Amino acid sequence: MKDPTPPPDAPDVPPPLAFDDELRARIAGNLAAHDRRRIELDGRRHAAVAILVVDSEHGSDHHDPHGADADMSVVPSDTTGLDGRMAGVAGGASFVLCRRSAGLNTHASQWALPGGRIDAGETVARAALRETDEEIGVALDESAVLGLLDDYATRSGYVITPVVVWGGTDVVIRPNPAEVLAAYRIGVHHLIRPDSPRFVSIPESDRPVVQVPLGGDLIHAPTGAMLVQFRWVAVEGRLGERVDEFEQPVFAWG
Repeated sequence: MKDPTPPPDAPDVPPPLAFDDELRARIAGNLAAHDRRRIELDGRRHAAVAILVVDSEHGSDHHDPHGADADMSVVPSDTTGLDGRMAGVAGGASFVLCRRSAGLNTHASQWALPGGRIDAGETVARAALRETDEEIGVALDESAVLGLLDDYATRSGYVITPVVVWGGTDVVIRPNPAEVLAAYRIGVHHLIRPDSPRFVSIPESDRPVVQVPLGGDLIHAPTGAMLVQFRWVAVEGRLGERVDEFEQPVFAWG
């Protein structure tokens, strides 16, 4: 039985953002004005992900139905009080974050945005929309695309292009269990916490590892880096802010 009392928000979390036409216009305008950085493939594979903006109800997710079995010992920082659960994060304008299926060959059980490899002849926008439909059952056309963020090159040999997509108010999410364990609506206001993003050093790299605290977990690059740029550029209008030098933790290098 679910606890009827939602957990308290993390300290100093700003209020939810209204999911409205003003926000849509602001995001689209900021993305159009941003000088997007492209990265040459140089033998790497090209992928696209969707930052899908939807509405959500505050307090609707005070229980994570999938629990948590995350191994927090691999995280390169203090994880006191974190258990990997994702609850108490919904409210207002939100983005969709997926917990990948445990049965996948690569990056199993990790956090990710809907997305995948770009097929021959596809645009990045069409690939992001197709993957969003295949992974979480949300079918949208290209009129929903608000713009693109910078490319991010991963340690595993991909160049990822983030596509910001406006999902609407009545989106029904149906995760494909072959690829996605669960999909969560996370209020954009949680990206604007004063303790986010945070950075740690690792001996394996001279680049800072980025961490985005959400719920009971920390979201790392590449997903964490793209969410930081979504906040800075698309939401806050800090045009020209870059995140391509933000490092991934070693557990995500494979």
